[in-house]
Amino acid sequence: MDLVEVSPTADPPVCKIMDYGKYRYRINKKQHDAKKSQVVIHVKEIRLRPKTEEHDVQVKVKNIKKFLDKNDKVKISMMFRGREIAFTEIGRRIMDKIKSELINECIIDQEPRLEGRNMVMIVSPKK
Repeated sequence: MDLVEVSPTADPPVCKIMDYGKYRYRINKKQHDAKKSQVVIHVKEIRLRPKTEEHDVQVKVKNIKKFLDKNDKVKISMMFRGREIAFTEIGRRIMDKIKSELINECIIDQEPRLEGRNMVMIVSPKK
């Protein structure tokens, strides 16, 4: 048995007689169980270009739906390379089409936004 100081800031300080090894074991066990029950959310990324064809976009949307079913967030990136940066409205149209197809299955965390040479949209699954 050990004399353990429970509350050092109290006036007078509070002490308790207990088995300190057993106490440490219980605390570690609680932390381990808490870690086991927490949910980890992954962020998956789908990359597109403005020249991506319609069928390929449909395949990407299908993959996004799979990720959302697994409770992962999805970052949809439209990359503009070279002179493609002049045609951001084409990329915006593709992103809006993707958004309209996913509107029932997900929550849009971040609307399509141009960041440098990439247009980014983030979606997460509905609860």
